[in-house]
Amino acid sequence: MPIRRRTLLAASAATALAGPALAQNYPRRAVQLIVAFPAGGSTDVGARILASLAEKELGQTITVVNKAGAGGQIGFTDIARARPDGYTLGFLNLPGLNTIILDPERKAAFNIDSFIPVVNQVLDPGLIWVKGDSPYKTLADLTDAAKKAPGKISACTTGILSDDHLAVLMVNEAAKCEFRIVHTDGGAQQLTAVMGGHVECAFDNVGSVFKRVLSGEIRGLAVTDNERSKFLPDVPCTKELGMPTVISSSTRGVGAPKGTPADVVKIVETAFLKAIDSPEMKQKMDAVGLALKPMVGAAYAKYYADTQALSKKYTEWALKQR
Repeated sequence: MPIRRRTLLAASAATALAGPALAQNYPRRAVQLIVAFPAGGSTDVGARILASLAEKELGQTITVVNKAGAGGQIGFTDIARARPDGYTLGFLNLPGLNTIILDPERKAAFNIDSFIPVVNQVLDPGLIWVKGDSPYKTLADLTDAAKKAPGKISACTTGILSDDHLAVLMVNEAAKCEFRIVHTDGGAQQLTAVMGGHVECAFDNVGSVFKRVLSGEIRGLAVTDNERSKFLPDVPCTKELGMPTVISSSTRGVGAPKGTPADVVKIVETAFLKAIDSPEMKQKMDAVGLALKPMVGAAYAKYYADTQALSKKYTEWALKQR
């Protein structure tokens, strides 16, 4: 047999053995968990709680690495480009990930198939809120004002094509009103804008501000979900307010780069799901106002695909308004 052919066959055999060997020995060293947003934010808080508990199940250290920038695009790119060996995982924020993919101007180096959704941790419903002393007592008060003065009542989001941005568009459609949309770089800027009287209301998530609602500093008008949040039981949901199509949230779960061996994915799924289902996880997440929504396997894969499809309509609408 020619030397070149023997070499190629040997290389192929080694490659074939590498997959099972990797799965059998995984994990042999620390695992990196990329968070595509800054330290201290709600994604980061949830990720660090998860890492601290999942590493006990995995038997190796899980190091959270923040790679923030460009609305998550920098971190998502690093997750997609990582070696698919199970040693680099990352948080997938939906629909933020979806809208980056759907926006041609972002020129994302990844697509929906660049990631394997492994296990979801959080579903953080949207929250429409105003200052505690705002004249708007209800969501109807707010949308009525926006109807009477189209484009005059300002609503701020945590970024263009964020879940908050899509939620504003949903309310515009459902209530037949028109807000003047103001984009900020995150929750801190959003809070400053509303509390300083520069904008009338904010579209955010329950986990970001629920303690401020409970203190009376801000007033929650509606949770954008089918049911009330257990963290804000006195705040009505959009379904009960006659807006069943206004359903918006930020889901955050762990994903792996495309090509990661199925056996490795299963090991990660098992360890992380066990951590998510633990009483300690529930206690810690309740303390920071983050609602657990564990999903794995076919259920998470379907949710992942459905979110991409749902995001398409509102992303196209938002892009037309640029």
